[in-house]
Amino acid sequence: MRLGINLGYWGLGMDADNTAVAQEADRLGYSVCWAAEAYGSDAATVLSYVAAKTERIDVGSAIFQIPARTPTMTAMTAATLDTLSGGRFRLGLGVSGPQVSEGWYGVKFDKPLARTREYVEIIRKAMSRERLVHEGANWTLPLPGGPGKPIKLTVHPVREHIPLYIAAIGPKNLEQTGEIADGWLGIFFSPEHAALSLDPLRAGRAKAGKALDEDFDLCPTVTIAVGDDVKAGVDSQRSYAALYIGGMGSKEKNFYNQLTRRMGYEQAADEIQEKYLARDYEGAAAAVPHDLIDATSLVGDTARIADRMQAYADAGVTTLTLAPAGFTLEERVKALRTGVEAMERAGLA
Repeated sequence: MRLGINLGYWGLGMDADNTAVAQEADRLGYSVCWAAEAYGSDAATVLSYVAAKTERIDVGSAIFQIPARTPTMTAMTAATLDTLSGGRFRLGLGVSGPQVSEGWYGVKFDKPLARTREYVEIIRKAMSRERLVHEGANWTLPLPGGPGKPIKLTVHPVREHIPLYIAAIGPKNLEQTGEIADGWLGIFFSPEHAALSLDPLRAGRAKAGKALDEDFDLCPTVTIAVGDDVKAGVDSQRSYAALYIGGMGSKEKNFYNQLTRRMGYEQAADEIQEKYLARDYEGAAAAVPHDLIDATSLVGDTARIADRMQAYADAGVTTLTLAPAGFTLEERVKALRTGVEAMERAGLA
């Protein structure tokens, strides 16, 4: 099992720290540094900057939002980032959610599975550097009846195949991810509930004639909060969990809330969402079960974190991406170093 680092969103007041964190992860031998985007900083610009400031660590989008870019623009960006970074780019994609897709990008959030499949097909065609011709439900290239003609990508990426990941939560999306992607970007992943994600991924791999452990990267992001007080570490993650479970998406379409239900926390999922949508953010945070955060995070001292890392490895995780808790550079760097120490202690390094 390898380690990754997720910088989250740029532009939240910790930009200088994020650079230092990425450089420290590079020095410590972390495998990949991911950057996110929603409706603030874009991931492509951040990754270009991080790639210029590091030497060995891969840089990855977690995620490029599908409604934000045409598939050919994404292929161009991926090829450019791979070239500029010397072959260190990983392409992570996701459909975002209905509120961002329709409220920010003006793109209707309908048939996300079909849209994702077609998006990936076009990217694969474009990256092959053959003249691009595509006829689908969402995109037709070239447009018929006009001056457009089949064009091929002029950029030569360092690698013939850039790893493509998809962020997926729901069972159908997970199955499709297993079928068409090279890796999975997960969130709120618990080793004790691994089957909820891995069974549909495995079914998708079988559709492609492959096994789940055959050239497929299982890459969940987990928060790491280092300290002797486990309760304090869990409590520090309550607002983050409440935001996703209660406030990401609408009441009818919140993928994180639905995942929480599938994990057996139906009553808590209802309470968190009800309070969050009523703007009772403290109440929503208090309603997040301790066990849910503990099961989906790395919390505690080095020994406890090492035990949990072993559980993730036993569940089949191949890249464990850490999101360091804390608001200071010292706290986040300590979390990175503890991650390496815990890996060594668990015999996974």
